[in-house]
Amino acid sequence: MKIDRLRTYMTRDKDRPRLLVAIDTDDGLTGWGECYNHGPDRALAPLLEYLFTFLQGQDPRRIEYIIQYLMQQTRFPPGALTLAAISAIDHCLWDISAKALGVPVYMLLGGNVRDRVRVYAGVYTAPDAPAAREEFDRLNESWGLTAFKLSPYRINIYENRWGEVVRTSAEYFRSLRETVRSDYEIAFDAHARIFEPHQAVQLGNALAPYDPLFFEEPIRPENVEAWGDMKRQMACTLATGESLYSRFEFLRLLSLRGADIIQPDICVVGGLLEMRKIAAIAEAHYVTVAPHNPMGPLATAVNLHFSAAQPNFRILEYRLPQGPAYAFEAGGTGAGSAPSEGTWYVKDPYLPRDGYLELRPDRPGWGVEIDEEVLKTDGYIHWERRVTRRPDGSTAFP
Repeated sequence: MKIDRLRTYMTRDKDRPRLLVAIDTDDGLTGWGECYNHGPDRALAPLLEYLFTFLQGQDPRRIEYIIQYLMQQTRFPPGALTLAAISAIDHCLWDISAKALGVPVYMLLGGNVRDRVRVYAGVYTAPDAPAAREEFDRLNESWGLTAFKLSPYRINIYENRWGEVVRTSAEYFRSLRETVRSDYEIAFDAHARIFEPHQAVQLGNALAPYDPLFFEEPIRPENVEAWGDMKRQMACTLATGESLYSRFEFLRLLSLRGADIIQPDICVVGGLLEMRKIAAIAEAHYVTVAPHNPMGPLATAVNLHFSAAQPNFRILEYRLPQGPAYAFEAGGTGAGSAPSEGTWYVKDPYLPRDGYLELRPDRPGWGVEIDEEVLKTDGYIHWERRVTRRPDGSTAFP
């Protein structure tokens, strides 16, 4: 079996661009992968075409060899775009390898250690506790979800006194706990907007009495030593990792005891192979893994197989289909479902049932079918971060 061709497709998932990759073999198998849309998204296709020059004619089942070879072609450590491209290639190779044997990918990872994978959803539109309760209950009724992630900020953090930011955030979480069901788990994502670690500690400790599932990425990731200092002062569960790129960066973070939960992204770190190595390091430090997954339905399938086979997995971020173009049957597994209007590039996405994604042991590879008819039309949509400005006109972390 040899790699014969690589194809790239620019598509979209609601308001986000997605770059999908297909690798074809000379005996008719196709593997699929998804890049992280770092931006500039249009730069990924020519980069993948270049990387294909090192892939053509290789045995796709030699995953470790191929990924190492691609890494070694970059004279200096690869950055975000190269790792996003290599991640998608890695996904394709695992998909092909499992399809060649007629088994799900997780069976190549030692088999599943769990029968289903728990997920949580981001809820960023609830202005107050009653609105949050309404949205939580709707998602619970439709999908069985009992875990949610929100923003901790109730007021503009750049235009108000920090103590007031902390007070309003704590008051909001207290009112949430008094309003929503007691079995709901609530996480908070600070989106790395806080520059000073001591302010992050103040906010985390103000949230701590109300038992957050985790407090995610309050500060930027570059100064890892600051994370170790911050965690020692923080009373709540601290999570980070979506902006880290390799097992070496995670080793440094974990050696400094900088997180209780790590959140590597399988479309960022180089793929499933690197993800497993990162998770093994975390396991040795008694740290759990909650993969960062704001991506599309193919990336979710890849994450599902990782999560099914990983002993120290905690919970998976899940981007729910929304709107009329994504009106799947609520509460179903997704098998055989299709959008009632519009199109989506995965015909049978994994959908939550009782708050979990169910495994598909009878489906080889990732267990989903790509709609190549949808991919024939370039679905690119421009997306960019909204950069916040402070009152003095300077830019702040988004």
